[in-house]
Amino acid sequence: LFDRLSAYADANPDKPFALRVGHAPRSFGQLFHNALRIAAALTQAGLKPGDRLAAQVDKSLEAVELYLGTVAAGGVFLPLNPAYTAAELSYFLGDASPSVVVCDPAREAEITPLTNGAHTFTLAADGSGTLTEALTDEVQDAAPRTADDLAAILYTSGTTGRSKGAMLSHDNLFSNSQTLAEYWQFTDKDTLIHALPIFHTHGLFVATNVALLSGATVHFQAQFNTDQIIEAMPTATALMGVPTFYTRLLDDPRLTPALASNMRLFVSGSAPLLVDTHTKWEARTGHRILERYGMTETNMNTSNPYKGARRAGTVGLPLPGVELRVMGADGELHLGEVGTLEV
Repeated sequence: LFDRLSAYADANPDKPFALRVGHAPRSFGQLFHNALRIAAALTQAGLKPGDRLAAQVDKSLEAVELYLGTVAAGGVFLPLNPAYTAAELSYFLGDASPSVVVCDPAREAEITPLTNGAHTFTLAADGSGTLTEALTDEVQDAAPRTADDLAAILYTSGTTGRSKGAMLSHDNLFSNSQTLAEYWQFTDKDTLIHALPIFHTHGLFVATNVALLSGATVHFQAQFNTDQIIEAMPTATALMGVPTFYTRLLDDPRLTPALASNMRLFVSGSAPLLVDTHTKWEARTGHRILERYGMTETNMNTSNPYKGARRAGTVGLPLPGVELRVMGADGELHLGEVGTLEV
């Protein structure tokens, strides 16, 4: 996965990857060089190929580099929601048994007793912390990994009991990101507004990996902020969001066809998009939102077409390489019947 994601950076090290308000751009070359420095520090701290690294940190470029550095070191990346309480963390850390834990400096004293002796680093939203302090000029080549080796564990939302750790391989992540980049026609001419959190599939693997694979630049924003998204839109080409992004933007009178004239793609996922939102967005901007469907265990499964009719209230058709069927108690169901979706 690291080799595939870093391929564009190797050929285009000076291309800006991330644009941030108040900061200098960070290039693809800088991003991956920093990731290899982190890989060296994690290995020095005892992380071995196949070991888990749990990260409960705020969104930052350094957190993206931590993800890439973990994969480069051969580790298995486990992102955790920064809002999780100590009681929730105790379950995740006990279940996954990470050998390294990275947390916010403000929570280090609270979290360290829960880590079962794992090496603990800190990483703040501004990039400071003991992880950054541990970095040297030393870099580490990416550890050899196969397509079937684990790359990440993400805990599900726990709709049927306690959250379960979904185990995702290098090829799970790479192949899905490659499919999305091709299906949604991302290139290095694109600029993606990235306002999603990076502790779940949508922000970390869909938005980030697709941008890295295609060489797209991202407007990297710590969280959803209407003003920042509207400011970025004239120089961007794509936005990946959740339905509330679109309803909140619709509440702003600055949203006009002229504002969205440079955009080519608006994607919605993670929750159902109301037909009303879809209709109002098209009326206000001239664009039809592309809704898609996926889940933690499988990444993305379906998408409305990039070219062709996008139907409001649906999540489209199976992506290339994905098979779906709707099942009932007695077998596969027919058109119009309601049952269980199998992927």
